[in-house]
Amino acid sequence: MSRAIMIILDGLGVGGAPDAAEYGDAGSDTLGNMAKHVGGVNTPHLGLLGLGNVSKIQGIPPVPEPSASYGRMEEVSAGKDSTTGHWELMGIVINEPFPTYPTGFPDEVIEEFTRLTGYGVLGNKPASGTAIMEELGDEHLHTGKLIVYTSADSVFQIAAHDQVCSLEELYRVCGIARKMLVPPNQVSRVIARPFSGPSGGFFRTVYRHDYSLDPPSGLLLPTLQEHGVRVLAIGKINDLYSGCGIDEALVSRDNAQGMEELGNLYLELTEGSADDQTLILINLVDFDMLWGHRNDPAGMKRGLEEFDRWLGDFLPRLIPGDLLLLTADHGNDPTTPSTDHSREHVPILAYLAGSGTGANLGVRKGFMDVAATLAEYFEAPRLARGRSFLGDLKESDST
Repeated sequence: MSRAIMIILDGLGVGGAPDAAEYGDAGSDTLGNMAKHVGGVNTPHLGLLGLGNVSKIQGIPPVPEPSASYGRMEEVSAGKDSTTGHWELMGIVINEPFPTYPTGFPDEVIEEFTRLTGYGVLGNKPASGTAIMEELGDEHLHTGKLIVYTSADSVFQIAAHDQVCSLEELYRVCGIARKMLVPPNQVSRVIARPFSGPSGGFFRTVYRHDYSLDPPSGLLLPTLQEHGVRVLAIGKINDLYSGCGIDEALVSRDNAQGMEELGNLYLELTEGSADDQTLILINLVDFDMLWGHRNDPAGMKRGLEEFDRWLGDFLPRLIPGDLLLLTADHGNDPTTPSTDHSREHVPILAYLAGSGTGANLGVRKGFMDVAATLAEYFEAPRLARGRSFLGDLKESDST
């Protein structure tokens, strides 16, 4: 019986990426800057695991004997978007960044979108999703044209009011866009952004949906399946891997629902067959979507403290031998002028339930060390890239 849980705290970087300046992110430090801005955070359970040993975070002092092994990881793929980060966590390194559009999409892309879907386009520029909704929402309602926009990341986002475009229709249009966007305009994600409400009171609904590219060969998840491991996904995980290597996907619209789903799912597993091998992947999107992209450090503080309270209840339920991994996919510093992702190191906390004091994992060259560790944990074949740190966890257990 082997169970592993990986929780991606979306966007919670810890600064320090050596190439941050090349991405315009010099000085970004999501957790450190956020905590300093709000006067410190109160997360005792993350502190005991060793988060304060990873980075300087006001309110989370380092502890002499953390219960988890701790370190930070340096992304080696080109880019700083969610797809790139998640793929690297599962063993895929992207050498060429996905295309971005700082001045909007080329005319030929918009013209082809209109030809294939029958919809005119408003916007076509980088923008905050909430800002462009307010800017163009009334015109969208009046004309029936769809709001198309991007960001500093490789995304083609389509916003539509539910009075203009049903959810089913918006999803259909996004599917067309996904198939249409081939090289050299093969963005990493097409994102459906439905919204509702009256003029002056527009709000996003919870039915966002991401359409990612199919991952290339070498992804860990199908290999795990081939070796008898059931892979369960909560939240936008299934979208980011385009369903590749996922046995079951559970919908989660926010952090609270995701944490509830994880708690219930783990309880079901522990009451089930003792022979099961299961990997659970969950992305807690609010850190990025609600607080990072909206430059809301106070919201991020509240969300981190809420997660910590949930974690304090969840940790004692883990059965000895089960593996819990906490990490992130990129940064998204809410204290900088940018509202987009930031190129940062991400934390790694690895807790082997029932073990002793954790080990210092140092700075890992590549997120794919996580995939290598999971492959060894489940006794699956080694991947082409990545260096497992499972031995460090077991050594700490024996001391």
